[in-house]
Amino acid sequence: MTIASAVRGIPEQGQLVEVRGQRFVVTDLRVSTLPISPILSGGATTQHLVSLSSVEDEALGEELQVVWELEPGASIFEARALPCPDGFDSPDRLDAFLDAVRWGAASSADVRNIQSPFRSGIDIEDYQLDPVVRAIQMPRVNLLIADDVGLGKTIETGLVAQELILRQRVRRILVVCPSSLQVQWCDQMRDKFGLDFRIVNSELLRQLRRSRGLHVNPWTHFPRLITSIDFLKRDRPMRLMREVLPAEGEAVYPRKFDLLIVDEAHNVAPSGGGNYAIDSQRTAAIRLLAPHFEHKLFLTATPHNGYSESFTALLELLDSQRFARGIAPDPKQLQVVMIRRLKQELPPRWDGTPRFPVRRLDALTVDYTSEERQVNEALKHYTELRCSGAKDDKVELVATEFVLKLLKKRLFSSPAAFLTTLQQHEKTLKEGKSRSQRQLSKPSISVLRRQLEQIEEDFADDETYEESTHDAVSSSSQLFRSLTTEEQALLTSMQQWAEKASRRPDAKAQALLDWIEAHIRSDGKWTDQRVIIFTEYRTTQKWLYELLATKGLAQNERLMTLYGGMNSEDRERVKAAFQAGPDISNVRILLATDAASEGLDLQNYCSNLIHYEIPWNPNRMEQRNGRIDRHGQKASEVMIYHFVGKNYATQDALGARPGDLEGDLEFLMRAALKVNTIREDLGKVGPVIAAQVEEAMLGRRTTLDTRQAEQESEPIRRLLKFERKVRDQIERLKEQLQETRTNLRLTPGNIETVVRVGLEVARQPPLQPVKGHPGFYHLPPMGGSWSACGVGLAHPHTGEVRPLVFDPDLAHGRDDVVLIHLNHRLVQMCLRLLRAEVWSSSVNRSLHRVTARLVPSSTLESPAVVAYGRLVILGGDQQRLHEEVITAGGLLREGRFSRFKSLLVMRQALDSALPEPVPDGVRQHLAELWESYEEPLMQSLEARQSERSASLERSLQERCEKEVADITAIMNELKQSILAELTASEQPQQLSIFSDVEREQFDRNRNSLQARLDQIPYEIEQETALIRSRFANPTARLFPLAVTFLVPKRLIK
Repeated sequence: MTIASAVRGIPEQGQLVEVRGQRFVVTDLRVSTLPISPILSGGATTQHLVSLSSVEDEALGEELQVVWELEPGASIFEARALPCPDGFDSPDRLDAFLDAVRWGAASSADVRNIQSPFRSGIDIEDYQLDPVVRAIQMPRVNLLIADDVGLGKTIETGLVAQELILRQRVRRILVVCPSSLQVQWCDQMRDKFGLDFRIVNSELLRQLRRSRGLHVNPWTHFPRLITSIDFLKRDRPMRLMREVLPAEGEAVYPRKFDLLIVDEAHNVAPSGGGNYAIDSQRTAAIRLLAPHFEHKLFLTATPHNGYSESFTALLELLDSQRFARGIAPDPKQLQVVMIRRLKQELPPRWDGTPRFPVRRLDALTVDYTSEERQVNEALKHYTELRCSGAKDDKVELVATEFVLKLLKKRLFSSPAAFLTTLQQHEKTLKEGKSRSQRQLSKPSISVLRRQLEQIEEDFADDETYEESTHDAVSSSSQLFRSLTTEEQALLTSMQQWAEKASRRPDAKAQALLDWIEAHIRSDGKWTDQRVIIFTEYRTTQKWLYELLATKGLAQNERLMTLYGGMNSEDRERVKAAFQAGPDISNVRILLATDAASEGLDLQNYCSNLIHYEIPWNPNRMEQRNGRIDRHGQKASEVMIYHFVGKNYATQDALGARPGDLEGDLEFLMRAALKVNTIREDLGKVGPVIAAQVEEAMLGRRTTLDTRQAEQESEPIRRLLKFERKVRDQIERLKEQLQETRTNLRLTPGNIETVVRVGLEVARQPPLQPVKGHPGFYHLPPMGGSWSACGVGLAHPHTGEVRPLVFDPDLAHGRDDVVLIHLNHRLVQMCLRLLRAEVWSSSVNRSLHRVTARLVPSSTLESPAVVAYGRLVILGGDQQRLHEEVITAGGLLREGRFSRFKSLLVMRQALDSALPEPVPDGVRQHLAELWESYEEPLMQSLEARQSERSASLERSLQERCEKEVADITAIMNELKQSILAELTASEQPQQLSIFSDVEREQFDRNRNSLQARLDQIPYEIEQETALIRSRFANPTARLFPLAVTFLVPKRLIK
């Protein structure tokens, strides 16, 4: 007998239940913390929210949530007996069933096996396993993944999220990222990890209101969400988030959400532009969310911006139990949460080849015309006149410097960009108020600086950035004194030049065209080489597009653009075309703006990048370079180009100084070279370079000197660099991955067998082999819910349906096939269906769950029988602490059952099984004897359960005590650090030079430290109580799975 009965009770994770006349598997179980009315609950004292996944043929994988006590007719299928051998499966069918059960088992106490690498459709580098290996050992996963640009932080994050989901530690996830990366995050989580996310934005809000009513809350409508930091920080989204979070004074435990992922996390750290780091709206948004997430992953390549209070504030957002704002982090605690590897630290591949390409910087020389030199001199002279006239008025001087720096930036970009800003500036001056009127409405210098700093913040939309810049130019120009005759003449001459120059290629544009003709369209024929041309301004991008188009470079989609604010579908189409191979995609030239660059992967078939102008912000320059200098780059060299004057080589030797056009560009090139050499220290040295560039462009500096900043960054470098043997660590990670592969039988062949058997059970057509390509398959047309298995098979550029492969080696370096992994929808549906066979009755079952195998006569003298069972250990909160497949069995001698002497003997017997089938007559004879050894076989399985459970319960108790001791020690250390900081009577010496806003922030931080100190004892009590409740009263449950007979070959006549 297979199914004992259908009962009411409370279900457990993994059990089969019947709800509303359909069968579901329980995927999650949560106890309500709200007060319950005995009348409405039918007398129940607790209520359970049960998450279900359908195993019905026409609705496989569909999800449902119910309150169990209130759901009429809900019942549990109980399986308490071994399957009866009234029929036999082939060995591979039973193996597929057992693998399905085995791959669905996970343990929070198991810190060796890691399944997530096998649940991703990508090539995973060995060093990328470090975050997930750390995560499974942490009670609360708080990690700052601060790897170098291009090492694959998104992949590492996906592995951690997938592993935590599998272990039932995470369900509700929120990804917060720059706006331009939302679709990329959504696509990568779906295509690479089989995880569906939804993007929360204004459009989704409108859709939800139409479909679910006015009071729907977007933050609770789906368990996995993505949003942009700039959408989240707005008033309306924040108000809706506050509705979901506990109100002030309400219990925070258990936390409302499970996992918070913040991409480009440096964007949410307090701004460090002045004397003291100030909270931004982005900081405030994450500060509101952070306490309500059990786990957090922060991703950034530049974790430290040179301000210790900003860095400690970021650490506090990540893990407030280890760190506090303003308190120097304990290096030991920082090493626990921070993962930082630089490209040069990683060892070469097994054959000695480097993991990453060599980055080379090269100069594109420009022979500037006399007119271009004259306009640069005119702007320089205009700058001197304006700054000299404003030297006695600090507010006017700040406004003057802002406008003049912007004019110079845009002049170095293109005549078109220069013209639009110059016209706005002159228009404002002509239409401006009188000097006395302007003085009445003049802002304070601190307010003005803050307004102008906001213009320098990242904008997701280029058009919005251009408009904001023009508004800032207009408002700043209103603070200028009236034009003199000389200044007006300079403006007029510059505008006349810009209008004329905007209608044709200037010298720099011609140099770009020459380079393209030499490398991309050589002798009039398109090569397979590609190039990305980055510019800071959308105006320059439009101007360049028109110039290149007039030269015939835009035909047949050879030229494409990416910019902030473009339609998401168009954006993804361009990305897909540029990432596709040159044999199927015509695009060769990509014009991109900075707003479109952050976090994008553009490295597949492009190793050339041109900075059309050198950004004055070093971080922006490195962001651009990281689009192609990253994991997945196929070329051995990445070429980065900058424009310089024709005498650059001579000037480099003579040490040219800024002032004239060549000198200015040479200074910027020196800055670019410095950025390339100190990439590791950009957080501290980058702002110094940016400030010195601005000084040089205003005529106040002649040399680039970062020696002091580099010396000051040395403590930061030591803080972020931990002593570790990278090579040894990578070897250990590879060994752990191989151990998992062996323990769980995670081979391509076994995954393929699961799919084949699953499709047979579902009565779906089999995969169709591709002729001439062993291991390649086409997905046949499927009906019902199985049709969704085809999602993601279309090539992102061509739209052609790609074949499937199970072997990662067949998919390596290709985008014309789809790797089928454990979390692919096709595999998941097959796994669900096979696992549900545990609960199937003899009437509707598709598997007998019994097989017979031949073994060499040297292995066994007489037949043997082995039982498989699923061992589940539940904690005090009814969450699964551990799950595994156990085996027990024995020999059949003289008509009696004799248990194996050891697990090793049984394992060796199972491993020695031969491929030949067992004759029907022998199988029939074994079935006839079943009643005589069914009971002792079950008893041996129960005995194995008791032995294993006792061992596991000891391990779980040890882990509980360790987690309690760790959290107590961590928070007591934090308490002592805060106490030492607060009792120190000294205030920072620079407090007297702080602005009012900075002084207010300092006071808030001190008050927050005191509040945090008062909160620690209560938090220790709450955290330890949660840990103990999770591990309290572990309950072992055994679910019989399958039976295997082992027959010595000599008994076969």
